[in-house]
Amino acid sequence: MGPMRAACRFARELGERGLLHRVARVQAELYGSLALTGLGHSTDRAVLLGLAGNEPAVIDPAAIDSTVAAIRSERKIPLAGTHSIVFDESRDLLWRRDAMFPPGARTQHPNGCA
Repeated sequence: MGPMRAACRFARELGERGLLHRVARVQAELYGSLALTGLGHSTDRAVLLGLAGNEPAVIDPAAIDSTVAAIRSERKIPLAGTHSIVFDESRDLLWRRDAMFPPGARTQHPNGCA
């Protein structure tokens, strides 16, 4: 559920900032455990659904398979549910299994420790 929420939040914030209409491409990079276990835990599907503006608590479970299939077959995603962009999963959803976090990024553990 976390990857879907994060992707949805990202897409919605683009809209809230008035930037959504300017977006031509989105590339998602998954690191660490998300990259290592992602396919088995449907992280790929969660990211696609989230970018398309879906939240885990409100998405109709019966619509999940058809929504993901449409994104994959059309190679387009309705970013935030409204702005259609080209989305080639093999190019735009990257699995960074060799890194625990983006290079140069500073992470903070939930307990406040870096």
